[in-house]
Amino acid sequence: MDTLDYLLQGFATALQWHNLLFAFFGVLIGTAVGVLPGIGPMSGIALLMPITASITGGLPPEAAATSSIILLAGVYYGAMYGGSTTSILLNTPGESSSVVTTLDGHQMAKNGRAGIALAICAIGSFAAGIVALIGLILLANPLASIALKFGPAEYTSLMLLGLLAVSGLGGKSITKALMMTVCGLLLATIGIDNVSGVTRFTYDIPVLYSGLEFLTIAVGLFALGEVFKAILERESNSGEIAKIDRILPTKQDLKDSAMPIVRGSVFGFFIGVLPGAGATLASFFSYIMEKKLSKNPEKFGTGAIQGVAAPEAANNAAAGGAIVPLLTLGIPGSGSTAILMSAFIMFNITPGPLLFEEHPDVAWGLIASMFVGNAILLILNLPMVKVFAKVVETPTKYLIPLIVGFSFFGVYAVQFSVFDLMLLIGCGVAGYFLSRNDFPIAPLVLGLVLGPMIENNLRRALTLSNGDIMIFFEKPISLAFIIVGMLWILTPIFLKLRGKKIIINEE
Repeated sequence: MDTLDYLLQGFATALQWHNLLFAFFGVLIGTAVGVLPGIGPMSGIALLMPITASITGGLPPEAAATSSIILLAGVYYGAMYGGSTTSILLNTPGESSSVVTTLDGHQMAKNGRAGIALAICAIGSFAAGIVALIGLILLANPLASIALKFGPAEYTSLMLLGLLAVSGLGGKSITKALMMTVCGLLLATIGIDNVSGVTRFTYDIPVLYSGLEFLTIAVGLFALGEVFKAILERESNSGEIAKIDRILPTKQDLKDSAMPIVRGSVFGFFIGVLPGAGATLASFFSYIMEKKLSKNPEKFGTGAIQGVAAPEAANNAAAGGAIVPLLTLGIPGSGSTAILMSAFIMFNITPGPLLFEEHPDVAWGLIASMFVGNAILLILNLPMVKVFAKVVETPTKYLIPLIVGFSFFGVYAVQFSVFDLMLLIGCGVAGYFLSRNDFPIAPLVLGLVLGPMIENNLRRALTLSNGDIMIFFEKPISLAFIIVGMLWILTPIFLKLRGKKIIINEE
C-alpha cells in the first residue's frame, strides 16, 4: 500500500462515529484546558490519560489505543488554540506558547476587536493544522524508512540528542534543566533490572519492584503541582475581561493575516519537528519574523492583527510538527508529546519506525484525526468564542476540587494502589517547589520516558561491540547525533559567556 492508501484508511478509522466523538471531546476539553490559565496541555493530557483508558476498556486493544490517542492528541492541539483566549481577553497566557499573543492580542481587545482576534486565532489554528497534516504525510514514511536502518548505537545517540535538545531549551538555566534530566533518568532505573534481575533503588520495599508508574508522576508534577501553586500563592482570575462584540473578521483583516498565517504555519511546523524546540520558540520566532518583514513594524505591540495571526499559526503548526519525531523516530520533542508517548506505551505500542508497519491503523488514524479535529476546532470555536470567554471566569474554589478529584480517581483507577496516591501527593508538592524555583519539569518527564529505552539500546550496542564504547563514534549517523547534541548544549553556553565578555569590555 502507498501513502495515499494508508491515509484513506486512516480517514476511514478517524471518521468512525466513536472516534469522531473522541476527537470532538478531545478538542473541546483541550480548548477548555488551554483557556484556564496555569493548567496547560501537559497537565490536561496527564489528567485524562487514565480516564481514556477506562472509557475505551470495552474496545479491542488496537481500537482502544487508536481512540484514546485521538482524544489525547485532540487535547494537545486544542489546548494550543485555547491558550490564546486568556492571552487576548485577560492579558494572561493560558500556556507558555501563547505569551507572544498577549503583545498584540490584548491590545486588539482594548481596541474593541477581541472577537476578531479570537476568530483569526481559530482560522490560523485550522490553517496550521492543514500544513501540519501535509507535513506529516510527506515526512512520516520517508523518516520511518530511514529510521528502520538505525542500529542500537544510532538509537542510543538519537535519544541522547532528544534529551540534550530539551535540556538545552528547558527553563532559564541549562544546569537546572540537565539536573532535572538526570533526575528523570535516575527515577527510570527504580525497580528490577530486566536483564540481570537485580533490584535497584528499591530498599527492600516490594511496591517499588515494578518501578514507578509514569502516569502517577506526570499527574502529580503537572496537575497537582498547579493545584498547590493555586492554593499556596492564592491565584485567582481577577483580571478585567474585554468585551466581545464583532466576531467575524473583515476582508481587510483576512487579507492582512493571510500571509502571516501561511508563513507562521510552515515555519512553526519545521521548528516543531526539531526535538526540544517546541511551540513557544516557534511563536517567538514567527512574531519576530513578521515584525522584520512588515512595512509598518511600529504597529506591532499596538494591536496589529499580523502579530496575532503569525504566532498562533506557528504554535499550532509546531504542535503537529512535534508529532513527527514521536511517530517516526520514537523521540518525543516536548513534554506534551512525552506524555502522549507514554499513552502509546500504556497500550503496548512503541512509537518509532516500526509503528507504521506493525500498527498502521493507529499511526494513520491519528494523522487523519488531526485534520478532523482541526475542522471541529474551527466549527466549534468561531460560534463559541463568547462561551469559552466565560470559562475564564471559573472560580478557583470550584476548579481545584475538580482537578484533585480527577487526579486521584485517574491514578487509582489504573494502579489500585494506596502507595501511588501517596506518591501522587509527594510529586504534587515536588512539582510546586520545582516550578517555583525555575526547575523545568519537561526534561524530567523525558528522562523518565526515554531512560529505559536508552539503557536497552546502550546494552545492545555494547554487546555487539564487545564492550567497546567507540561503536558510538565509528557509526557516522551516531557520531552526527552526538555532535549535534553537544552543540545544542554548548552553543547557548558559549553565546552567554561571549555576551558576558562583551559587557565586561564595554565597562
